[in-house]
Amino acid sequence: MKRQDFYYDLPEELIAQDPLEDRSSSRLLVLDKETGATSHHIFKEITGYLKEGDCLVINDTKVIPARLIGAKEGTGAKIEVLLLKRKENNIWETLVKPGKKAKVGTRIAFGEGLLVGEVVGIVEEGNRLVKFEYEGIFEEILDQLGQMPLPPYITHQLEDKNRYQTVYAKHTGSAAAPTAGLHFTPELLKEIEEKGIDIARVTLHVGLGTFRPVKVDEITDHHMHSEFYQVDEEAAKKINRAKDSGHRVICVGTTSCRTIESAADETGHLKPTSGWTEIFIYPGYKFKILDGLITNFHLPESTLIMLVSALAGREHVLAAYEEAVQERYRFFSFGDAMLII
Repeated sequence: MKRQDFYYDLPEELIAQDPLEDRSSSRLLVLDKETGATSHHIFKEITGYLKEGDCLVINDTKVIPARLIGAKEGTGAKIEVLLLKRKENNIWETLVKPGKKAKVGTRIAFGEGLLVGEVVGIVEEGNRLVKFEYEGIFEEILDQLGQMPLPPYITHQLEDKNRYQTVYAKHTGSAAAPTAGLHFTPELLKEIEEKGIDIARVTLHVGLGTFRPVKVDEITDHHMHSEFYQVDEEAAKKINRAKDSGHRVICVGTTSCRTIESAADETGHLKPTSGWTEIFIYPGYKFKILDGLITNFHLPESTLIMLVSALAGREHVLAAYEEAVQERYRFFSFGDAMLII
C-alpha cells in the first residue's frame, strides 16, 4: 500500500488558524462507514447519533507548554527547544532548532537564566537529550516560560493557552492536543451523560511522532514513535460493559482509538493497564473494540488519515474529504469534525 494512495488536494485557505469562540459550533460531517453516505451538521447535534448504552471514550491528557525559546550561552544565538519525552534526573528528549547549534555540551538559557538546559546526548533522528537546571518547581517554570506547541501549519498566535486543551484535560504529558476533543463543552458532555451514555476516560500522551510525515513510499515501512498510555479500572469496566451488552464504543480522536486498541486482548476486552504503544493502524487492520470515531480532518498522506481509512475504507474517506473541501470545511487541529459510524 503506497503513501500516495492517501493524498488529497487541500487549498491552504481551508487550514483553520484560530479556534471558534464556541467549541461546539464547529461543523460536523457524518460518514456512514458501510455505505459511504454523508450528511452535514453542527457539532452539538452529535447527541442525535449517540444512543443510550453507548460508551464514549475520551483522552484526558493535558498538553504541556512544551515550546521553549532560549539563547545559547556564549553567543546569544536563538535556539528553540521542544520537549518531547521526560526521562529521569531532569533530562528530556527534545527537538532542537537549529540542531547544528546544539552539540553535546551546549548550554541554553531560558527566561534570562530562570531555566538552563545542557545538551547531554543525541539520540535517534537527531533528537537531543537536554538536562535542565532550575530552582523551584519545573512545571511552574514551564508554565511561565513555555508556549503551546502548535503544529507548524498554524501560523497565528494563540491568545488563550486553554483553547489548545480539551475541557476535560487532566494528566499532563502531551506535546500536542488530542484535537477531536476540542469540540466538547462541559454542557455538551453533561447532555451526553444525561442521555445514558457512559463516558470512559483513558490517557495517551500524544507525541509529535503522531504527526510525523510518512516519508517512505511503502506505508508498512513507516516507523511509529512510542507513546505512553494508561487505562484504569473504571474505564475498562465501562468499555467492557458496552461491548458485552451489544452497545457501541465510540472514540473521541485517533489517540483514544489507539489507546483502547493497544490495550485490548484478543476477545475485545480491556483490563486496567499502562505501557508504551507504537500501534500503526492502516487499511486491513481488524478493530478489536472500536465501533465509531469522532475525529478532525487530517493531513494528506499522514498516519491519521490511514487510521480513518482502516475504519471506513479509503475510497469512502477520500470521497468524504473531497466533499468537505467543496463544502469549505475547516481543516486540521482547530478545524471541523467528522463522525464515522
